[in-house]
Amino acid sequence: MSGHSKWKNIMHKKEKTDAQRAKVFTKIGREMSQCVKQGGPDPNVNSRLKDLIAKARANNVPMDNIDRIIKKASGEGGGDSYENITYEGYGPCGVAVIVEALTDNRNRTAGDMRHYFDKYGGNLGQSGSVSWMFASKGQLVLESEDLDADEVMMDALDAGASDFEDEGEVFTITTEPGEFSAVFDALTAKGYSFAQAEVAMVPSTYTKIEGDDLVIKMEKLLDMLEDNDDVQNVWHNWDQD
Repeated sequence: MSGHSKWKNIMHKKEKTDAQRAKVFTKIGREMSQCVKQGGPDPNVNSRLKDLIAKARANNVPMDNIDRIIKKASGEGGGDSYENITYEGYGPCGVAVIVEALTDNRNRTAGDMRHYFDKYGGNLGQSGSVSWMFASKGQLVLESEDLDADEVMMDALDAGASDFEDEGEVFTITTEPGEFSAVFDALTAKGYSFAQAEVAMVPSTYTKIEGDDLVIKMEKLLDMLEDNDDVQNVWHNWDQD
């Protein structure tokens, strides 16, 4: 890991979750539903579904809701048909941005993405234009509070984590994508709860933004992207330290 603090990004997501919990639940539910239709309702067979269940639990989605989504999605036919599309581009000062969308109208979503990037000083790029700067990693973040860093680190490594980072206010545990759910389950069984837990696109390098006006534009770009109903995840390499 780079040592770069991700707490500001995590807090931003957490604040939006607290303020817009129903919208977060809806987005996770849609992603889970599509995953079930593509790979089946058994998380022991559908590893992506298992990862999404862990993400939902970290976002405090009740298990009753999760079970209901899976049962509904595994029913015969019905429901909307969604398509997974990934957009790549640059924000102000060349900040790399990856947007993962789930849409029933690719023209609408593409138009929205282009509008947001153009309006706030960025531009959409070709597929692969920024994704080479990111790697898929499992990330589990917990607030340090009264926890002992050495104990958490040993528990995480024993559970199969590949890295542990003490960032002061939080501990960040990193896993290989295929080990994410197993590490999540092992640490949850030990009583840990997470501020964030998901398989994320983690940047290898970070980009600073110089100038308050450009910072405001980047913040607005992220807000617009995250508020869009078609957008499931937004990853970027903005250095906010």
